[in-house]
Amino acid sequence: MGWSSEGANSEVVDLSHADYERIRRLVYAQSGINLGDQKVQLVRARLGKLVRRGGFRSFHDYFRHVEEDPSGEALCGLLDAISTNTTHLFREIRHFQLLRKILDGWLADSAWCKKHPVLRIWSAGCSSGEEPYSIAMVAHDAIRSHRTVELKILATDLSVQVLSRAKLGFFESHRVGTVPAEYQNRYFQKVRQGEIVGLQIISELRQLVTFRRFNLMSAVFPFQNDFHVIFCRNVMIYFDQPTQETLVNKYAHHLAEGGYLMIGHSESLNGIQHPLSYVEPTVYRK
Repeated sequence: MGWSSEGANSEVVDLSHADYERIRRLVYAQSGINLGDQKVQLVRARLGKLVRRGGFRSFHDYFRHVEEDPSGEALCGLLDAISTNTTHLFREIRHFQLLRKILDGWLADSAWCKKHPVLRIWSAGCSSGEEPYSIAMVAHDAIRSHRTVELKILATDLSVQVLSRAKLGFFESHRVGTVPAEYQNRYFQKVRQGEIVGLQIISELRQLVTFRRFNLMSAVFPFQNDFHVIFCRNVMIYFDQPTQETLVNKYAHHLAEGGYLMIGHSESLNGIQHPLSYVEPTVYRK
């Protein structure tokens, strides 16, 4: 493998093989993301900005700073830079169509509603909010005529940076085109942020979503109540199979009986031992 410094800032000592391996091990230990041997250019590009911004002479010096920072902020910055956060509203729309069908079935059952006064949904790896707000639109629309059931949505991500954007619920107008028209009309309002005029999720819907930083590699998930639906889509593609298996079994443990796990369309649980039942591609039930 070549380790040329092409494109690197001449004032910064380029990323060495040893430094890359140290960074790779740290990222895996802290986030479960398996960079493998093929992400050298990605790491060089994304962390190079932090190296130069911090005035470090080398990736080695930057990495040492991350290890020695007692606040943990430098580590958060590194993980923010490495994480990929590309998504859009109502991505993989089949899941949201199925969610509506599931919710309608549950909410039409008075015995289910009495047993489950709070409907809990978790968006794990929520990025900048597109997924949890899409969930919120579907779930709020379904639950409007069932006032005895309260809706709570937890949205978590490793990246502090994307969570800060997610809380605003603000999207440029062209990014809302994937939202069904009835939801566009009901759940967005036109606002201006500086020079940008865009659309913001209405306050009533934003209040249904709780955003929290959470590391899926945490040894114990601190949730007191089970979830009825867990979305973990396009997250596990960055994990190796043992990490995927551990995570899926944690999800299963925190699903309510009859609850659903939805994973990304490029993901599969083939070869993974877990207690969930297959429903259809990328959808599993406890």
